[in-house]
Amino acid sequence: MSPAVFTSITAYLVQQLLLVDAELEGLLPGAGEYPTSIHQAMRHSVFAGGKRLRPILCLEGGRLFKGDEKSLLRLGAALELIHTYSLIHDDLPALDNDDLRRGKPTCHKAFGEATAILAGDALLTLAFEIISAPSSSPQLRLQIVHELARAIGTRDGMVGGQVADLESESQGATASLVDYIHSAKTGAFLRAAVRSGAMEAGARGDDLARVSSYGEKIGLAFQIADDILDVTGTSAELGKSAGKDDQQHKATYPAIHGLEESRRIATRLVAEACDALAPYGERAGRLRQIARFLIERTH
Repeated sequence: MSPAVFTSITAYLVQQLLLVDAELEGLLPGAGEYPTSIHQAMRHSVFAGGKRLRPILCLEGGRLFKGDEKSLLRLGAALELIHTYSLIHDDLPALDNDDLRRGKPTCHKAFGEATAILAGDALLTLAFEIISAPSSSPQLRLQIVHELARAIGTRDGMVGGQVADLESESQGATASLVDYIHSAKTGAFLRAAVRSGAMEAGARGDDLARVSSYGEKIGLAFQIADDILDVTGTSAELGKSAGKDDQQHKATYPAIHGLEESRRIATRLVAEACDALAPYGERAGRLRQIARFLIERTH
C-alpha cells in the first residue's frame, strides 16, 4: 500500500472514530449517575481508547447499500459496547489476567474485579437495549439481534472461541484449533459487524453473501495480525502487555506457521476479501482500504 493511501485511511478512521465516540457519549450513562461506581467503570473502559473498527465496519457495510447514517451510527456504537464488554472480561484474572488495555489500567485494576465483571455485563445488556429499541422495522431489529447473539455465543462465536483459547493452553495447539479459535473468538464478531450494517441498509441475497465473505476473511486476517504484533510489538505500541501469548502458551498463527508464513496468509486473506467486493467497484473503496489497514497497522 502506498504511503499516501495509508495516510488517507488513517485520517479517515480517526474522523469516523470521533463520530462513534460522540454517539457513545450520548448512549452511556453519565459518570455521576447513580450508582456511580458502575457507570464510571463502564465509561473508563469504553473511552480508554481503541480504533472503533467494529462500528466503522458496520457503518461502511451499511453505506455500501446507502443505509441511513443515524441508524447505522447507533447500531455501530452498540457493537462497540459489546466489544468493550468482551475486553473487560478477557482481561480478568480468571482469563488472561492482564493489567493493561488500550494503554490504561484494565477495568479490574482500576475498579476491582467485582465491579469489572458487572461493568462488562452492563455494557452487553445496554448494547442489546439499544439495538432492540422499538422501531418501524421490528423484524429487521430481531434479525440483527439474532445475528449478533450468535456471533458472541458458544456455537462458533466469541464465547466458544474464548473457551477453546483457554483450553488450548494445556492441550497444545494445532492448525485447525488455531483456525477455530481465531474465527470464533475474533472473526465471528468482525464478520457480524459488517453484516449487521449491510442488513440494516437492506442488503439481502448475493449482496449479503459478498459482505459476509469479506467479513469472514478480514476477521481471520485481523487476528493473525494481532498474533504477529504480540511477537514483534512492544507494550507501548500495543497498549497492552506484549509477549503474553507466548508466555501463556496460547494457540497462535506464529506458533504454528511461523512469522513469515503468517504474514503471507494474512495478505492472501485480505486480497480475497477485497476480491469479494469486486462487483461494487469504487463504492467499496473504503472497505478495501480498511482490510489492508488491518494487516499494516502497528497497534
